Amino acid sequence: MEFESTTSTIAEQHNDHGWQKVTYAKKKRKNPVPLNSVSNGSVISNNSNNNDNVFSVIEKKSEERRKVIEAQRSSSAVYDDDLQVRSSKTKKNYSDYEDSDEEVVENRLDVNNDVEKKKKVKKVKKPKVTMAEAVAKIDVDELASFLVDITIIVDIVGCDNVTTSFEDQQDIQLVRFADYFGRAFASVTASQFPWVKLFRESPVAKVADNPVSHIPEAVYKTSVDWINKRSMEALGSFFLWSLDNILADLASQLGGAKGSKKGAQKTSSKSQVGLFVVLAMVLRRKPDVLVTALPTLNETLKHLGQDKLPVIVWMVTQASQGDLAVGLYLWSHLILPIVGTKLGSNPQTRDLILQLVERILSAPKAETILVNGAVRKGERLLPPSALDLLLRATFPSSSARVKATERFEAVYPTLKKVALAGSPGSKAMKQVSQQIMTISLKASGEGVPELSHEASSIFIWCLTQNPDCSKQWDNFYLDNLKASILILRRLNEQWKELSLNPPSLEALTATLTSLKRKNEKAMADGDNSGDQALYKEADKHCKVLLKRLSRGSGCLKATMFLVVALGVGATFLPLTSLEPLDWNKLFDVLNTQQFH
Repeated sequence: MEFESTTSTIAEQHNDHGWQKVTYAKKKRKNPVPLNSVSNGSVISNNSNNNDNVFSVIEKKSEERRKVIEAQRSSSAVYDDDLQVRSSKTKKNYSDYEDSDEEVVENRLDVNNDVEKKKKVKKVKKPKVTMAEAVAKIDVDELASFLVDITIIVDIVGCDNVTTSFEDQQDIQLVRFADYFGRAFASVTASQFPWVKLFRESPVAKVADNPVSHIPEAVYKTSVDWINKRSMEALGSFFLWSLDNILADLASQLGGAKGSKKGAQKTSSKSQVGLFVVLAMVLRRKPDVLVTALPTLNETLKHLGQDKLPVIVWMVTQASQGDLAVGLYLWSHLILPIVGTKLGSNPQTRDLILQLVERILSAPKAETILVNGAVRKGERLLPPSALDLLLRATFPSSSARVKATERFEAVYPTLKKVALAGSPGSKAMKQVSQQIMTISLKASGEGVPELSHEASSIFIWCLTQNPDCSKQWDNFYLDNLKASILILRRLNEQWKELSLNPPSLEALTATLTSLKRKNEKAMADGDNSGDQALYKEADKHCKVLLKRLSRGSGCLKATMFLVVALGVGATFLPLTSLEPLDWNKLFDVLNTQQFH
């Protein structure tokens, strides 16, 4: 039995052919034996114990190997994804070393796309339109119809036509009128009419007729006839509105005035062409518009200044085209006062001021027109204050002479005639002569030889115009002793040319008598030894003049007696006996003897 069991065991071992089936304990052991069963002394054979140890080690290593492989797979998947992202980025952002052919092609396509994006779309340039071309498109009939439309509006109510005239809205009509020309010249570029550069760099003669000279006669006449029917109030408002627009455009083109906000939008100068055309027509047809605006222009500092002066000069030039007297009035009240300011010391400023007055005086028959119209609506074209400025600009000291001085000397004689013109003996002329006398007396004592000589001559003229000037001189005598001595000396020098009417002779005699007493009193007091020589010289001139006046008074009485006697004798003598007598020569002789 033992042999058989042994034989059967060996036979079983030979049937496996030396192979042993290895299985995982986890798959075979569905119900694992608790550890406590082993510890509780369960019997396990030696063979099963060895197999369990072997499989447990294998399973442990297998489990570790599996975890490592899974970890490697997961990490390799992440790396592949990252690699793809990096490779795509590298293709877009040029490699520093080598690019594949595909990458080079893609890069070139990207570059071409960028270049195409950077290329700007060229705008179609509008054809340049000149002033003449724009004017040629203005139809005078269309303009006339437009002016009728903006003046009269027809409202249709049912079947009845109700015509309503908007005369109270003339300021709106003028703005629409300016808008019409603005649209007509809208296609004219700034280069065709660079008005800022033109006004600043061109002589007054060149800009005087620009841009209105481009307007056809028919269009101009239709426009000014319509303007003539507008009220002065509406035209004045339109002028100030136009001036504000022009000065705003000027400030924009010059970079803005000081204190203005940065980044302000610049005003286009294209529409200004039409505005200048309309403003020129308004000022030429109604030059008084600028006269009514004088208070505003003088009081508002924003309208004055070196950069704005060419605009003001252009406007005064337009007004002078319509009325020469108004042009000189505006020059003396608005432009000439700049000479007495700091701005007047600028050579360019003086040049503009002189160019304007030279143009006014160069007009045909200018002197006759201006002298005859020296007083306009109760106001003088050249007031006494303007004459004072002219005196100082024309007769400066030798060290203060400039290039403009000779040009002032050229226009001074005509301007002086206008300043002194008027109706002799009139109330207005008496008032003006007193004002001029005060100015000339002060200028005579400033110690400038040429100025003193001219001012003293004007002072003597005042004495001949108004007897009250002699009384006024008596009041100013002690405060203007040096100037008075100069005038007394000039009176003696010009006595032969002096022509005084009886009232002026009487007033001058009374004044010289009063001055002589003041001289004698001052010399008797002897308070100021420095003025004693002056009083002595003044007293000497007063005595000489009084002697001449006394002789003149006697000659005047003799002349009156002779005239009466001749008149009485003429009634008894035949006319033929009086024919050889030259009455004109007789009166000339008597007048000459009167002042010797």
